[in-house]
Amino acid sequence: MFAASARSSAARSARVARNFATVVESAGVKVAAADHGQPTSSVTLLVKAGSRFDPKPGVAHTLKNFAFKSTGKRSGLGTVREAELYGGVLHAGLSREYLTVTADFLRGDESYFVDLLTSFITSSKFTRHELNESVAPVVEAESTAASQDSATRALELAHALAFRNGLGLPLFAPSHSGITHEEVKAFASSAFAKGNFAFLGTGIDQSTLAKLVEQGLSGASASSSSAPSTGATKYFGGESRLAADGPSSVFIGFGTTGAPTPEVAALAAHLSVEPAVKWSQGTSPIAAALPEGTSVKSVYIPYSDASLFGLLVEGSTPAGVKEAGKAAVAALKEAGSLKQEDVKKAVAKAKFAAASAVDSREGLVSILGAKVLAGSEASLDGALSAFDKVDASAFSKATSALLKSKPTYVAVGDITYLPHADELGL
Repeated sequence: MFAASARSSAARSARVARNFATVVESAGVKVAAADHGQPTSSVTLLVKAGSRFDPKPGVAHTLKNFAFKSTGKRSGLGTVREAELYGGVLHAGLSREYLTVTADFLRGDESYFVDLLTSFITSSKFTRHELNESVAPVVEAESTAASQDSATRALELAHALAFRNGLGLPLFAPSHSGITHEEVKAFASSAFAKGNFAFLGTGIDQSTLAKLVEQGLSGASASSSSAPSTGATKYFGGESRLAADGPSSVFIGFGTTGAPTPEVAALAAHLSVEPAVKWSQGTSPIAAALPEGTSVKSVYIPYSDASLFGLLVEGSTPAGVKEAGKAAVAALKEAGSLKQEDVKKAVAKAKFAAASAVDSREGLVSILGAKVLAGSEASLDGALSAFDKVDASAFSKATSALLKSKPTYVAVGDITYLPHADELGL
């Protein structure tokens, strides 16, 4: 039953993705949409305005929380009331590369919600009182919550060590950042420059979405600012330790530059301890060696010009984290000599993960977002075809090259007893 469900999900995702096609409007706006008859629709405004483009740490985080506030067409309260009257749900998200503003709604209500999204680009007011009264408190709360989670802190510090600038910039605003509404407004002006944003839709006809986007953006003056940019990403690596209360976390990872590769995605799938059958241990080389009270999560975060790969070890005691960390490093080193059958299994897992990801809003953006912004073919078939070229030789070569680079090692928690990188075999 589970296998049949998996095949059905992958096939459904592939069918949806094949319907995506990128259109460049006369105004230079890229629109991609897929419609397979579902009763609800979703439209995402994708802006190349993640934290890597921050002119000052926290500005992108603050801009994200200005979504659905006052514009020239409606107030923040008006947006909430109208969205509830339509039964829609609004979301805003931020990654290191993209700001996403999404509306989920009943089919047939696309005219209102697309207008709502385009008004964020064309007429956001970025008022001082909204920053002080509603935006800044949410930014502070999100930053505080992130600072109290050891896993989040470990990944944030890992990015800083791995990439330093650009992708290494913090995702969350620092406490009491002092960011002004004018700084947010200036960043938004550059981020909303022509060619720096796109619209992705599901459950909506592409021509309909393109027409509504064009209507929503008509009459808006083009931004005079150039789109934010950063230099080519470089990988550095390093080791850092951060004292913190609560459970301990250790990140053992490596970074790559250039376009993401299917070999690294397959390596992450091979080391993942998540079983295919619920309540089973699975066949991961790490799972059987984990002491009680610890966990290991395979981390693979691809970006447009780099990737961060690693294993996040969490546990209630430093001793347990050390034992689990040794098992993780041992499995990582052994991965370079996998047999063809094991490589085939890892590739299949990675391929399914990519195929099923488009069922979620976040996955859709991560798999197809960069392609849409680049104006290239936005189909899942294209993304999956790269896995077909991965064999044991290519897998071994990529893994060996990864292990020869300088590792990124982070320990968060009781650093008096948490292991150093060399104690785990790195």
